[in-house]
Amino acid sequence: MIAEALSGIRQELPGGVRLVAVSKYHPSSAILEAYEAGQRLFGESHAQELQAKRGQLPGDIEWHFIGHLQTNKVKYIAPYVSLIHAVDTPRLLEEISRQALRHGRRIPCLLELKVAREATKYGFQPEECDEYLSSGLWRRLEGARICGVMCMASLTQDEGQIASEFEAARGFFLRARERYFQGSDSFRECSWGMSDDYRIALQHGATLVRVGSRIFGQRDYTAGK
Repeated sequence: MIAEALSGIRQELPGGVRLVAVSKYHPSSAILEAYEAGQRLFGESHAQELQAKRGQLPGDIEWHFIGHLQTNKVKYIAPYVSLIHAVDTPRLLEEISRQALRHGRRIPCLLELKVAREATKYGFQPEECDEYLSSGLWRRLEGARICGVMCMASLTQDEGQIASEFEAARGFFLRARERYFQGSDSFRECSWGMSDDYRIALQHGATLVRVGSRIFGQRDYTAGK
């Protein structure tokens, strides 16, 4: 079932787009089944759950942290996380850098943009994010590397609205690349699109899509507890 779902989604992805299998709340056995089907990139959003799973699963898995990350949790994932998707404040980026340097690392990060119309979403407002990039303060952070942007679309059936939000994020990415990251090969990632809207995301510049329920089915919210 998982292998079949993975195969179907992979066939839809254009070249240069990577699939993040969102494994949060799913047991290690399900992740192992996906691993045996060739998947190596998984997304988690709780540091404690990620720690537990990492100890149970193959060492060549690439772990992405995709959820809201509290500054006091950064230290737990800093030694090994491959990409942090949802950096939503300068303070969080500073803490990521500090913890990364403790382990001799420079952690790739994405800045989270708030393009959805929902008050519950995290992230920088686009103008706020542009102001931060313009300040240049991030250039001093030797332990964190900004590699792109991330967003979540509104929870709506209106595909036009979802498309416009993804396009707003893509426009921001392109402007930021031109203004602040010219000549940088590392600023290249656009993380948007989930199980219900990844096909729309693919039409609007996504390089990473975060798909969970279409691979693993509905979540078991007691897993990892």
